[in-house]
Amino acid sequence: MILFENLSKGFWVRGEWHTVLDNLTLTLPRGKSLALLGRNGAGKSTLLKIIAGTMPPTAGRVVVHGSVSWPVGFGGSFHRDLTGAQNTKFLARVYGVDTQTLVDFVEDFAELGKHFHMPMSTYSSGMYSRLAFGVSMGIAFDVYLVDEVTAVGDARFRAKSAAVFAERMKHASSVLVSHNPGDIQKFCDAALLLHAGKLTYFDDVDQALAAHGALLR
Repeated sequence: MILFENLSKGFWVRGEWHTVLDNLTLTLPRGKSLALLGRNGAGKSTLLKIIAGTMPPTAGRVVVHGSVSWPVGFGGSFHRDLTGAQNTKFLARVYGVDTQTLVDFVEDFAELGKHFHMPMSTYSSGMYSRLAFGVSMGIAFDVYLVDEVTAVGDARFRAKSAAVFAERMKHASSVLVSHNPGDIQKFCDAALLLHAGKLTYFDDVDQALAAHGALLR
C-alpha cells in the first residue's frame, strides 16, 4: 500500500515558485497496476522519485507498506566509478537477494557485453537504463516504479523488456509512466491523472486515457 499524506512538491524556476504536487492526500489501492498519466512537465517523474524515496517532498509524506523499486531508468542508484557488475552486487546485498543469481540475470538481460565489467562512467544513457531495468526486474519488489517499460533499445530488446515486465506483474503491481496507450492498456488496470498539481484516480483505464487526451487537446 502507498499512502500520500498532504504531499506537496515545488521548485524555484527562474525566481518563481512552481508547484508540481499540491497537497495530495490519497491511498493507492493495493494490488493494482496503475498508469500515471499527465502532460510533459506535470511532475510524473518527480512523483515516482518521491515514492521511491530518492527525492524529498516539500511538505507532507509518503507511507509505503511493502518493497518499492527505484524509478526504473533512473541512474541515481548507481556509483559511476564502479562497474555494472559491482553495482549489481552492491544492490543485491542492499536488498538481501542472492548476489550471483542477480548478477547472472542482469548480465544476460541487459546485453552489455564487456561493458558490464567496465565503470559506469563509460556508459551511454541507454546502457544505464538497460542495467537499471535489468537490476530492478531481477529483484522481487512488491511495487515497481517504471518510466516507459519498452522505451530502451531496439524492437527486439523492447519486446524482451515487455515480456519480463509482464511476468513480474503476475506477482506484483506497478506505477507506470508511459506515452504508449497500448502499454497502458496491456499492463495497467487503473490509472492516475496528474494535472495542475492534483491527482485524479480512475478505475477505468480507457476513461483515464480519454481524460488525458482531452487535456492534451
